[in-house]
Parts: sequence; structure tokens; C-alpha cells
Amino acid sequence: MALAGELQRDAKATKPAAREFKPVDMPELEYTPGLAKEMAPLYEKVRHVVPSIEWPFFAPYIHAINRLKKERDAVILAHNYQTPEIFHCVSDIAGDSLQLAKEATKVEASVIVQCGVHFMAETSKLLNPQKTVLIPDVKAGCSLAESITGADVRLLRQKYPGVPIVTYVNTSAEVKAESDICCTSSNALKVVESFGTDRVLCIPDEYLAQNIAKQTSVKIIAWKGHCEVHERFTPEELRQYRKDDPNIVIIAHPECPPAVVAEADFSGSTSGMIDWVKKNKPARVVMVTECSMSDNVAVEYPDVEFVRPCNLCPHMKRISLKNILDSLVYMREEVTVDPAIAVRARAAVERMINLKN
Repeated sequence: MALAGELQRDAKATKPAAREFKPVDMPELEYTPGLAKEMAPLYEKVRHVVPSIEWPFFAPYIHAINRLKKERDAVILAHNYQTPEIFHCVSDIAGDSLQLAKEATKVEASVIVQCGVHFMAETSKLLNPQKTVLIPDVKAGCSLAESITGADVRLLRQKYPGVPIVTYVNTSAEVKAESDICCTSSNALKVVESFGTDRVLCIPDEYLAQNIAKQTSVKIIAWKGHCEVHERFTPEELRQYRKDDPNIVIIAHPECPPAVVAEADFSGSTSGMIDWVKKNKPARVVMVTECSMSDNVAVEYPDVEFVRPCNLCPHMKRISLKNILDSLVYMREEVTVDPAIAVRARAAVERMINLKN
């Protein structure tokens, strides 16, 4: 009972006071010669991944968003799978889901606009409980996060008593709250082995669990959750790329099926894939992951030719410049987490962050 009381006190302490935001008028969205001149340096950065015919539509939104976020004391977080006009033109912090949340804890802005999917906004809220967290489209979900519930995790504890539960960060706050610790695709192996046990539940991504199992003696018990983008890749598809160009380099995300990962030259998290390109500078590369990531990396490495197997995440693509601007104008949609759930979910995320090498 003492622990329950402590959790209740912590939950109350993390509940922020409601903020009031003054309404603002929707900015004018006209592409004038003056605006074209002002925005020209930014377009120069993204011109080889953003068609010139699209820029007159994007530029007024980008200009308005960048002005309004200062007025709102807001910081914009953009996941690697966002389109280039969002990732490179309006974001303040860009990266993978956990990187975004961790970096947001270091900024002074009182408002976070999460340009990603809902579980990412929840994670940002968990690590930044006193900030207002907005997501431009509340329907931006995730097939992987939706593959498991908190009730499922409680049943797993009953079925496997005493077995540690490692939960992928790509899950809801409710699922995180029922777990012992979270992991990302980049640190899953380290997290799994940190318990020093012979068995670990690694949920919900079945393919990530299977790919990690090949690297450790720990027996990994998996759940049958999949990312609808990465599960569509096939080894036959990758072999065809090599047949078309024997010199091509293939790098794959570990959410792909093991047979796909086996065909790749390298497998790693989104940040790991970017680092690999930065280090190796391949002449021609296939990034076996969400298509927009290739566009975003191509901006930084224009001398690398990216062959794009264009599997798009329909949930990520719900985020647009238009609804980012709407989010700032109307301060919607706010993401909240039940304080009692937040205390336990935050603990699972922080255990991962604080895990020693």
C-alpha cells in the first residue's frame, strides 16, 4: 500500500496546470515575389527532393509555421519518416522517436508539436510532463503500436511469471506502463542482455525480436506484431536489386523480416542507417525502410544515389504542412496521458535511457 500511495502522489505531481493560449488569426498563404526571394535559400537546400512545381504551395506554409512557432513558444519535432518539406524546412529537432523525445527535454519551449505518430507524441509527453504536446492529426496511428494492449502484457506476465518484459518504444503509454523496460531498434540487444536472465519477452515486434535473437544466447519470446511498412519487403525484391546492379549496397531496418535482413549488407535502426551512409558514402544504396527517409538523407548526402523502394507509412503521411499550421493556430490536438499510467510508463522509458553500457 505504501508503494501505491507513492505512485498516486507522483502522479498528482506530474499533472501540469492547464495553460490558456490566446487565439491567433490564420496567416495569409500567398506566394509572392518577395516571399519567393526570402525562401530561395531554403529551397536551394531541398530542391533535388522537392519538385519546383510544389514549392510555391509549400513555401507560404513553411514561412507561416516558422513565424508562428516563435509566437507560440513552440518547438517542432519531426521523425525521419516525415516528408522533406517538414523534416528540413520547419522542424527544430529531427530524428528517431526516442531521440526526439530526449532532445525535447533539453529545450526551453513550453509547447512541443510532434510531427510523427501518436505513440511518439505520448513518449514526448511522458518525458516532458510539464509541456503542452500537440500532434497535428490525432488519427496518426501505428500498426505496430496497435498490435498489443496493456491487457495483453498483463496476460503475458501471468503466462511467463518472472520473465522480464522488454517493450519496444513503438508502443502506447499503457503498454509501456505494464513493462519492465523499453528499448529501441538500436539498443534492443543491450537491453535484452542487461537482465542477465536466460529468457526475456521482447514485444511487440516479432521481426525485431527474431533479428535480435540471432545475436544473443538469451531465449527471446516474441509477440506477433509487425510494422505494415517493413513487413512488405521481401528477399526476392532485394535479390532483384542486386541482379539489376551487382554493385548496389542494401541496408535494412531490423523491423524487416529476418529473410530480408539476411539479404542486406547492413541492418540497423533509422539513426544507425544514417550513420552508416555518413561513414561509408556508398555510390548507390537502397534503404529498406520508409521511403521518405531516403529523401531526407539524400538532402545531406547529395553525392549518394538513393534507389527508393517506395513503401510509405500512411500514418506518418497524415502529417502535413497544413495541419501543422492548424495545430499552431488553434493549439490542437493536445496529447495527454493518464497520470497514473504516465508514472509507470515514464519509469520504463527512463530505465532504458539510464541503462549503463
